[in-house]
Amino acid sequence: MAFRLRLGGRVFAPSIALTSLMFVLAAVFVALGRWQWRVGDAREVEFERFQRGADQVVALAWVPLTQVPLYQRVSLTGSYDGAHQFLLDNSIHRGQDGYQVLTPLRRAHGDTVLIDRGWVPFTGNRARLPGVSLKSSGSVSVTGRVGRLPAPGLSFGRAPPPSGNQWPKVTSFPTVAELSASLGRPVDPRILLLDPAAPNGYERDWRLPGMPALENWGYAIQWWAFAAAALVIWGALGLKRVPS
Repeated sequence: MAFRLRLGGRVFAPSIALTSLMFVLAAVFVALGRWQWRVGDAREVEFERFQRGADQVVALAWVPLTQVPLYQRVSLTGSYDGAHQFLLDNSIHRGQDGYQVLTPLRRAHGDTVLIDRGWVPFTGNRARLPGVSLKSSGSVSVTGRVGRLPAPGLSFGRAPPPSGNQWPKVTSFPTVAELSASLGRPVDPRILLLDPAAPNGYERDWRLPGMPALENWGYAIQWWAFAAAALVIWGALGLKRVPS
C-alpha cells in the first residue's frame, strides 16, 4: 500500500519502488561512510604509533623484531651480507621510478634481518642495475624503525626473486618466505627501515603508506552527504501537486 500525505495543495505519495531504491541507496551510503570513518580512526592510531616510535631507541640483543612494536626505533648489531641483496622494484620516490635496497644483516646470535637501506633511482636500463655495494665490513651497529615489507595493491603486481646465483636480485612485492628461500636461510618477518642519518644508506624519507586519516574522514562525510541527498531526492520526486 503506497504512503500518502496531503500537504496543502500538494500530496506526498512516493511509489514503493522509488522508496525502496532511495532507502537502499541511503543505507549503503551510510554504511560506506561508517567504514571510511573506522578506517580513518585506524589510520590515526597507526600514525600516533609511528610518532611514538621515534621517542627512544631500544637496543636489541637477541630479541626478534616481531617482539617490539611496529615503527619502534631499535638498534641491532651484526654484519651486512652485501653479496646477497634484493632490489624491490616498482618503488616511486618523488615521482621517479627506482628500487628499495634490502640488505641482509646477520645478527650475532645467527638470525637474519633485512635492512631497507633506502631508495635508488632506475638507471634507465633493466640490464644495468644500480650499484649498491657496501663499503662496511665486519660488525656494524644499525639503527632504524621496525617496518613491514611493502604490499601490493593488486596481486598481479608481484614478482618473486629470480632463481640463479646472480645478485642483487630484482623482485616486486615478495613475501618473507620467498626472500628466505632465495637466501637459503630464514629471515625475520619484519624489516628494519634504516635511519635517514645512518651511514651506508640511500634516499630515506620514511612515512606511513596510504592516505592520512583526514582524507578517510572526508570521504566518510561525502558518503553521508550522498545518503542525505538520496532522501532529499526521494522527497522531491514523491511530492506532487493536487489537481484543482
